[in-house]
Amino acid sequence: MDKSPDRIKDLKRVVIEHFYPEINGGAFPAKRVPGEPVRIEADIYSEGHDSVSALVLSRKCGDSNWQKGAMTSLGNDRWEGTFIVQDAAGYEYSCQAWVNHFETWQKDFQKKVNAEQDVKTDILVGIRHLENLIGKGVTEEAKALKELLSPIKKQRKPEKRTELLLDEKLLALSRAIPDTNSLIEYDKTLKVVIDRTKALYSTWYEFFPRSFGPNGEHGTFKDCEKILPRIAEMGFDVVYLPPIHPIGKTHRKGKNNARIGTPDDPGSPWAIGSIDGGHKAIHPQLGTMKDFQNFVKKAGSLGMEVALDIAFQCSPDHPYVKEHPEWFFMRPDGTIQYAENPPKKYEDIYPINFHCENYTELWAELKSVFDFWIEKGIKIFRVDNPHTKPFAFWEWLIAGIRKDNPDVIFLAEAFTRPKVMQQLAKVGFQQSYTYFTWRPTKWDLTQYMTELTQTEMREFFRPNFWPNTPDILAYHLQSGGRPAFISRFVLAATLSSNYGIYGPAFETCENQAIAGKEEYYNSEKYELKQWDWNIPGNIKDIITRVNKVRKDNPALQTTWNVEFCEIPNDQIISYYKATPDFKNIILVVVNLDPVSTQSGWVKLPLGKWGIDANEPFKLLDLITRDAYTWQGEWNFVELNPYKIPVHVFLVNKP
Repeated sequence: MDKSPDRIKDLKRVVIEHFYPEINGGAFPAKRVPGEPVRIEADIYSEGHDSVSALVLSRKCGDSNWQKGAMTSLGNDRWEGTFIVQDAAGYEYSCQAWVNHFETWQKDFQKKVNAEQDVKTDILVGIRHLENLIGKGVTEEAKALKELLSPIKKQRKPEKRTELLLDEKLLALSRAIPDTNSLIEYDKTLKVVIDRTKALYSTWYEFFPRSFGPNGEHGTFKDCEKILPRIAEMGFDVVYLPPIHPIGKTHRKGKNNARIGTPDDPGSPWAIGSIDGGHKAIHPQLGTMKDFQNFVKKAGSLGMEVALDIAFQCSPDHPYVKEHPEWFFMRPDGTIQYAENPPKKYEDIYPINFHCENYTELWAELKSVFDFWIEKGIKIFRVDNPHTKPFAFWEWLIAGIRKDNPDVIFLAEAFTRPKVMQQLAKVGFQQSYTYFTWRPTKWDLTQYMTELTQTEMREFFRPNFWPNTPDILAYHLQSGGRPAFISRFVLAATLSSNYGIYGPAFETCENQAIAGKEEYYNSEKYELKQWDWNIPGNIKDIITRVNKVRKDNPALQTTWNVEFCEIPNDQIISYYKATPDFKNIILVVVNLDPVSTQSGWVKLPLGKWGIDANEPFKLLDLITRDAYTWQGEWNFVELNPYKIPVHVFLVNKP
C-alpha cells in the first residue's frame, strides 16, 4: 500500500539553491573587515507563476535572533541581498524565502483592472491575503500593514478600494512579512570572520636591519630607529623585517648564494638558529630583546606596525636539531636531509617534518613561536613558504591564535599553484602574495584583476601586491629602468589596497640581476649593503605622493571596486576606483611601455559617475598636480615614460 505523502515536504513550495558565497560548501568562512558589505546571491523560485519573496538573514556570532534584510530579484530567478558587518566577533548568515500570495494576487489584480473587469470579488481575496499576513500583528511590519488595511476595509467605493490595494507600500510590506505556510530557510548557516581594517588596507616597507649600521658595519635595532621616521614620512604603515633570529654557521652561504661562504659572510637570515638560540631569540649583532621592543615601540609612535618573517626551517646549528632530531627528515645513513629544490641545494637549512610521529608536540612548539612574538608586541606575520607545510597545521594554528588574539594578521608568502594559494587563504591567512609580479601586460593585468575581484576568490583571498622582493627582480624591472619602476609601483599601489615593496632596492630602482635569472646580483640576502637613498633617479617622492593619495582617498582603500576603462592601445591600461556613492573617484592611466610615448582615447562611464556627457568636468593629477578639463565619454591621453608614465586623477564632478 502506498504511504501518504509527507505533509511537511508538501509545504516546501520554494527552492533555494546555488547559494553564494558558500566556500567549499560552507567549510570555510568568508572574510571581511568592519564596515564591509556581505553580498549574497541565490537561485530562488517556486512552481507555476506565483511570486516569491526572500530575506537575507544575518546575526553576530552568539546572537540568537536574526537581523533581516530584503533580497531583490536580479532576473531569471536569481536574487541578491546585502548586510554590513561591524562586530569583530564574526557573523553568521543565511536566507529565507516564501510564496508571496499577495504579490501574486496584486499582479493579476492589476491586469484585471487594466482590462476593466469586475473586481469586486478579487478585492475581497486581496483583503484576505493581507489579513493572513498580519496574523497576530507582533512585528513592526505587521502593525504597519494593519494600519494600511484598516481604511481599505472601511472604504465602500470599489474604485477607491482598488486604488488603495495597488499601493506600493502594501507590496513592500508583503515582502518583509514571511508567509509561514510556505516559508523555507536555506539549509546551511554560513560564517564570516571579521579582521581588523589593516587586513584590507596596508602599506608595507621591507628592509634588512643589518644593512643600516654606521660605516658599513652590521646594523642594530638602535641604528634602525633612526630610519623609521623617514619610512613613516613616506606613508608606510607596516615595517616588515626578514628573520631577526640567530643565523647558523654550518654550511653558511656566501655572496650571491655561493655554496661555500667565508668567515666574514653574514649568511642568510633564513638559515635560522645557532648556539645563540632559535626562533625565539634575536641575532646578537642586532641587539637585545629590549632593543627590539624599543624599536617596535618607536615604530608604533610613528603610526607603523612591525611585521616579522616567520620561516619554519632550521640551520643545522638550531637547538631543535640537537634536542628533537625526530622533527626532521632522517636519511638512511642517519644524517638529516637538508632542503632541496632540484637542482638547487640549500645545505644551510633543514626542512621540518610536519608529519613526524610526534607531530602534536612539534605543532605545539611552533605555535608557541607565534605566541612568544605576540607577547613581545608583534601582531603581523609574513609566513615564509607556508605552502610547503600542511594545510591542517595552518588551520589549527591560525584558529588557535585568533581565539586569544583576533587582531593578528598572517600574510602567506606562497608563490605556488593557484589552488594551493587559495586553500591557504581559506584555512585562515588574512593576506596572500600573488602573481602580480608576473603580470606585465594589459591583458595579464585585466584578466588577473577580474579573477581576484569578480570570482569567489574575493570572498576569502585578499591580495597583497609586491612589485619586487629580496628573492625576485622581475625581468621587466631589469630592463625597463626608472619608468618601469614607477609604472609597476603605481599599478601595485592602486590596483590592490594591500601592497608592499622591498624598499631600499625599489626606491633606488636597483635592477642589477644575475644573468638570465630574476634574482638580484649581490643580493642583500647574503651580504650587508649600503644604500644611497638619494641616488639620482630615485623615486622616493613619487612613492610618498602615491601613499598620501591612498590615505586621502577612500576609493583606493579597497581592492574590490576596480573597473577597467576601454582604451584602444595595448600599451596603456586605464581603470578607476570609486566609493559606492561616487563621491570619491580615482582614475588611473598607466603607460606600460617603458621606452616609448604612448597615447590613446579613454572611454569613461560618465552615466555611472553621475556626470552629464555634455557638461565639462575637471580632473586633477594627484602626482604632478596638473589640472585638466575633459568633456564627453572619450578623452585623449598621452604619456611620455621619461617624464611620468602615469596619471592618477581625482575626478571632480560638476
